[in-house]
Amino acid sequence: MSSAPYNVDRLLLLLLVFRTGSLSAAADELALSTSAVSQQISKLEREVGLPLVVRHPKGMRLTDAGVKLSSYAATIDNALTAARNDMSAFAQLDRGEVRIATFPTFAASVMPKILQHFHELHPDLDVTVKSYRLDRIQEALERREVDLATVWDYPWAPIDDQIPVTTLLKEPTMLLLPSTHALARRRVVELKEVADNPWITRSSHPVASVLGRICSDAGFAPRIVFEANDYQELLGMVAAGLGVAIAPRLAVHFHSPDVKVVSIRGNPAPRRIVLSQLPERVPSPAVLSLVRAFRKIASAKEWRT
Repeated sequence: MSSAPYNVDRLLLLLLVFRTGSLSAAADELALSTSAVSQQISKLEREVGLPLVVRHPKGMRLTDAGVKLSSYAATIDNALTAARNDMSAFAQLDRGEVRIATFPTFAASVMPKILQHFHELHPDLDVTVKSYRLDRIQEALERREVDLATVWDYPWAPIDDQIPVTTLLKEPTMLLLPSTHALARRRVVELKEVADNPWITRSSHPVASVLGRICSDAGFAPRIVFEANDYQELLGMVAAGLGVAIAPRLAVHFHSPDVKVVSIRGNPAPRRIVLSQLPERVPSPAVLSLVRAFRKIASAKEWRT
């Protein structure tokens, strides 16, 4: 196996083959011939000293080594993208634009108030907001696709302490009851009081793991009767009286009168929402001003009651 450095262009080509699923698809994306792509992959295999692609009559697949190497190539691709975006920022110090990554429940509740306040102060500055899943938010920040990001964590899974963050909110997990429920007039409910109820949760979503954790701590396993795709579905099922559910408070900031939102005694799963930015980036005046807007609006009583 050669000790010489691997050719970066070939590594990125391998990543493209992995992402597109075939040599021909990668070739089409690069406007090259399939033969040219195949030759470059073969050269990379000689550099590495291992087979990276298995070719067969119906197509190809990456070997285990090829898959592993493509993961390193993805890291390189992210770093190169971050470098290009950083250099672009240095070249446009007066661009008057701030880019934010956030998540749906924050985007639907607090973010509009922040943007409204910021635009009143700085009408000539542009703000671009993109709403993502949590893992994509972290990637967007690392790739310098955004300047700021709102992310969240729970006490049992804190954010990497090497990334500087500003805590914006600490929101409780709320219990959602149909308005006809026997406990709907209560302001605070013990979780074990609804242990025997049918439960509604979200499929493949962090709130499902939160539900499992807090119910286990309360001494029972929830009987799941419906797995919703989003919070709108979840609220609809609760409103129809098909079960009870939990959700972070911002996720149910807007809800129908057929759903009662009550506190869970002991606040068993507080979610922290933070504003994050990369430590090595020097913030522009526009970013600093937007950070102040985040702090001001997020501290309002509206989000803390």
